[in-house]
Amino acid sequence: MTIDPAHLRLIEAVLFATAQPLDQRALALRLPEGGDIRAVLAELQRHYAGRGVNLVERDGTWAFRTATDLAEKLRFETTQLKRLSRAAVEVLAIIAYHQPVTRAEIEEIRGVALSKGTLDTLFEAGWVRPRGRRRTPGRPLQWATTDAFLDHFALESIEDLPDVKELKASGLLDARPAADAYGNRAGDAGPLFDTGEEPVEPLIDEADDEQVLGLVE
Repeated sequence: MTIDPAHLRLIEAVLFATAQPLDQRALALRLPEGGDIRAVLAELQRHYAGRGVNLVERDGTWAFRTATDLAEKLRFETTQLKRLSRAAVEVLAIIAYHQPVTRAEIEEIRGVALSKGTLDTLFEAGWVRPRGRRRTPGRPLQWATTDAFLDHFALESIEDLPDVKELKASGLLDARPAADAYGNRAGDAGPLFDTGEEPVEPLIDEADDEQVLGLVE
């Protein structure tokens, strides 16, 4: 049976242009009266069988799809850069300066409840890890930083974290007297973050936390 080339071109164009697979009836409506949609689809399927895209039928609908043997070669991955949220930056700093620290202690220092997603974000980034359980009622889980945290911020050890004076000098902490409310690492008096009404500046430079890859709050 001879198939009109115009019919082939028409159905081919329709299939390429549509965003969704089409059933045979919808395609048949595109043909002039007397057109054989079954023959047209069979011919197009044969024509595209060895090409980069194939005409395939799935559950009674027709569409062009990438050849299965090429699917892996067309796969690519991209890295999406996302900044840490303010809450995540604060929690990371609290853990770094007060480790090992429990969730309840983090909430007490910040003065607000801690959402589960914040710790999840830092854990998935590889910057914090569980570090045993506190020998107190309920045996709460403790959190500490990881070697990946040290590597990211070019620290040889946790002792290399800047103290309050260094943070003030670098502009990462408010230099006004109220900044004295901010604590340093374990052993220093005062909380790490002000729990009053005054906004808290993060202890980590924004230029650094922009380098976090694939984090989701």
